[in-house]
Amino acid sequence: MINDHVRDTIDRFPLGFVATVTPGGRPAVSPKGTFLVLDDKTVAFGDIRSPGTVTNLAANPECEVNFVNILTRKGARLRGQARMLRRGTDAFEALISRWHATWPDLADRIGTLVVIDVAAVKPLTTPPYDDGASEEEMIAAYKAKLAGMYP
Repeated sequence: MINDHVRDTIDRFPLGFVATVTPGGRPAVSPKGTFLVLDDKTVAFGDIRSPGTVTNLAANPECEVNFVNILTRKGARLRGQARMLRRGTDAFEALISRWHATWPDLADRIGTLVVIDVAAVKPLTTPPYDDGASEEEMIAAYKAKLAGMYP
């Protein structure tokens, strides 16, 4: 189930790294930046430039998506089955307004909504938490790191 923590992570950092398997059996990972949480069991992204991912999911709809809050270094792994809603179908038209509201400059470029029915959600954390680091310490450390990279 997608809880409030996972929903907040995806809302703040909608870049999900989608892991699929190619028709030839090779692993593939591709970042998708238009994720939305649809409900507590479903996420989706808009296909703008995802021909490989869509091809892979058409052949094998099982996938995993990782989301990470870059400051807290916490996130979630969502595993599930994908289904494609193509532009012009009733199902697509029923959902696309959510992308228009969030990404008005990108929504018209979306040809397919890739909806993932989530079967499992697992937390992601970084090893410093095992050593007693607090979330506040992690945020401060990564804000400082980013400020040094992008002054």
